[in-house]
Amino acid sequence: MGQAQPTEVGEEIDVAALQDMYKKFVTECPSGVLFLHEFKRFFGVDSSGEASDYAENMFRAFDKNGDNTIDFLEFVAALNLVFRGDLEHKLRWSFKVYDKDGNGFIDKTELRAIIDSIYRIKKASKKDTECLQAVDEVCERIFQAIDADGDGQINMEEFLEGALKDPWVLNMLRLDMNPSRWVIEQRRKSAFF
Repeated sequence: MGQAQPTEVGEEIDVAALQDMYKKFVTECPSGVLFLHEFKRFFGVDSSGEASDYAENMFRAFDKNGDNTIDFLEFVAALNLVFRGDLEHKLRWSFKVYDKDGNGFIDKTELRAIIDSIYRIKKASKKDTECLQAVDEVCERIFQAIDADGDGQINMEEFLEGALKDPWVLNMLRLDMNPSRWVIEQRRKSAFF
């Protein structure tokens, strides 16, 4: 029994790296779990800031078992998704972030809440010119493009099919899976306040 198990061609799980991650996780989270307020603190998000809702939805999507904490296994799964997941897995994760109530459907209110959060974050960074389009117009266009049965809700299959067939929809729905840029921006902003 070796310490590494092949996962894909040329990739192996590095047990030493996993052990290092665990040590760092336990150092940062001595209770063995990461709570929402710790998650927000790590990302430099205050409870009333423009990124608060977005951070809460990200946290909820990483919390696979729904116990309002992220344990080490959920943490590793999240890192694996961020760094190794394929487009479909990332879109499935994005769907969970949008589906705030967890009912398996995204309605216009849920879609608007996330799009609005993303736009407020982009506007706060003042680096993205795509924020000029009105949130309601974007939501309506997304629904017209991917709500195949016209029931006012987007299910997982519609979400995946719509994102994969339309590059604009894909760009709008796919959430930033590499949080490093966002972390740096949030920490930079909080350093000045």
